[in-house]
Amino acid sequence: MSNASGQLQLLLLHPADNVLVSVQSLRAGTEVDAEGVRYQIVEPIAVGHKIARLDMPAGEKIRRYGAPIGSLSRSVKAGEWVHMHNLQSDYLASHTRQSGSGNSSNRSPNGE
Repeated sequence: MSNASGQLQLLLLHPADNVLVSVQSLRAGTEVDAEGVRYQIVEPIAVGHKIARLDMPAGEKIRRYGAPIGSLSRSVKAGEWVHMHNLQSDYLASHTRQSGSGNSSNRSPNGE
């Protein structure tokens, strides 16, 4: 998971994770080797952001630290950026781009 100069680029936090975490900014077009797999980075990846370890369909649970953190809203290819544009929280509506304004003070407990 290091580049040619030995610098760590991607980190696997838990063996059950289906994402890797970038420990340095990665430019589009960069090729990264991780666990014997070569990933082609298609778009810039910021430090701390996730990439897919494998091709995954929409609805797939994303695991980080071995625990599910959400589900894919669309399919992704190995090496693709996994973030709010294609990942939705299964727990908090406020952690999705589709969530409302965040102002729930005018709603009843049943959402009306």
